[in-house]
Amino acid sequence: MTNQDRETRTLSFSNMGLDRGAVEETFEPWDQTVAHWESEGLVTDFNKKLAVPVVPTEVGYIYKDRPVEFVDHYYATMVTDPILDFEKLFEIDPVARMAFRIPFLSYDEKILEDAEDYYIRFDIDGSTRKYYKNSELVKMVKPVVTDEASWEAHKAHILDAYHTYCTDENMEQKFGPYRDACARGEISIRFRLTGFFWAPRDLFDIEPHLFAYYDYPELIQEISRFQADIYKEQMDKILKIITPSVVFFEEDLSGKNGPMISPDIFDEFIAPYYREMVPFLKARGVKNIFVDTDGDFTILIPNFLDAGIEGFLPVDVNAGIDIVKVRSKHPTVKFIGGFNKLEIIDGPDAIDAEFARLLPVIRQGGYMPGVDHQAAPHTPLANYRYYIKRLREIMAEYRNENMEIVPAPAI
Repeated sequence: MTNQDRETRTLSFSNMGLDRGAVEETFEPWDQTVAHWESEGLVTDFNKKLAVPVVPTEVGYIYKDRPVEFVDHYYATMVTDPILDFEKLFEIDPVARMAFRIPFLSYDEKILEDAEDYYIRFDIDGSTRKYYKNSELVKMVKPVVTDEASWEAHKAHILDAYHTYCTDENMEQKFGPYRDACARGEISIRFRLTGFFWAPRDLFDIEPHLFAYYDYPELIQEISRFQADIYKEQMDKILKIITPSVVFFEEDLSGKNGPMISPDIFDEFIAPYYREMVPFLKARGVKNIFVDTDGDFTILIPNFLDAGIEGFLPVDVNAGIDIVKVRSKHPTVKFIGGFNKLEIIDGPDAIDAEFARLLPVIRQGGYMPGVDHQAAPHTPLANYRYYIKRLREIMAEYRNENMEIVPAPAI
C-alpha cells in the first residue's frame, strides 16, 4: 500500500483494505524545539537550512542557506525537502508540505528610521512596522490596506508581481520535481492556501479587519473574490502537476474563548467562497479539504461543514477542544492533530493516557493523530521518540494490521 493510499484511507471512515493507519505529524517542527533536540543529541541540519521569518505575515519558514526570491513565497516549496529529510529521522510517513501564495509579499523592504532601541521598516507585504531591537515586540505603524483606494493600489502591485512570477515555467520548476513521487503514491502532499479570513486580516491588521466587516463590507467581498479567482486559475494548473491528499485553508479565526467572528459574519463573508472552492478542488482530485484554525472554533463547525469543509487541524486541546465530544456531535467531521502536546513533556505514562483518551476517534476513522500544533521547545527528545513509537503501534493495532502490540518500556 502506498503512503498516499494509507493517508486517504485513514482519513476515511472505513478500515477496508488498510494495512495500518498513517503515521504523520500535524505541522513542521518549531526551530526552538529542533535546537533543544540537537542539544540532546539529535543530528540534523534542519535549522541550518530554514529560518523563521521576521515579517508576521510570512507563514512557516524561509531559506536560511540561500537567497529567497519573490517566487519562493508564491510557489512555496521552501520547507518541502527539509521537512521530508527531518521526519525521516523519526520514521514518520513522508508528507511533502507546500503551498501557493498570492503575491501579497512583493515589495522591496526599506528601513525608514533606525533609532537606538527600534527601527521602522517598510516591509515585504507593503505594511510599515516598528521593530524593537531588544525584544520580539512588533507594532503596526500603517497596514497596506486601510480603505478602497489603498486596496486598488495594492491590487495593481500584486497583479504586476503575479504576472511576472506566477508563470507556467516557474510553477513547473517548483512543483514539477514532486510529480512522479506523487503519481506513484510515495509521498502524501499537504497543501496550504491562505483562507478568506486570514488574508484580509493580514492586509488590514487585526483590529481594523474586524471593523472592516461593518465599515467596508463591499471591500472585504472584493478581496475574497480576488483571492478565489486567482486560486481557481492557479490551482487548475497546479493540480495537473501534483494532487494533494489534503488541501487546507489557513484561517486562525479563533482564540481560547471562541471565534473572532459570529456565525452570521462567517456565512456572509467566508462561507460563499468555500462553497465555490471546495467542489472546484474536489473535481480536480483533492480527497480532503481541511481548515487550519487555532483556539476554540466549535461554534462554527456547523457553518464550516455546511460550506463544504470536511475537517480541521491542529485541534487545540488546551483551548478546550475535545475531539471525542466533537465527534459525538458531528460524526462526519475529520481531524488531523488533537494530541495534547503538553502530555509528551510529562513522559510515557501521560502519552499512553492521552492515546487512550483518543482511541474512540482513532477506531472510528477519519482521523490522523498528531500533536496539536507542534511539540513544545522544552519537549524531551526521548519522550517525543516514545510518542512516535506508540503512535506507530496504535495506528497498526486499531487500523487492522495483524501485529502484537506490547507496551513500550519506560524511558
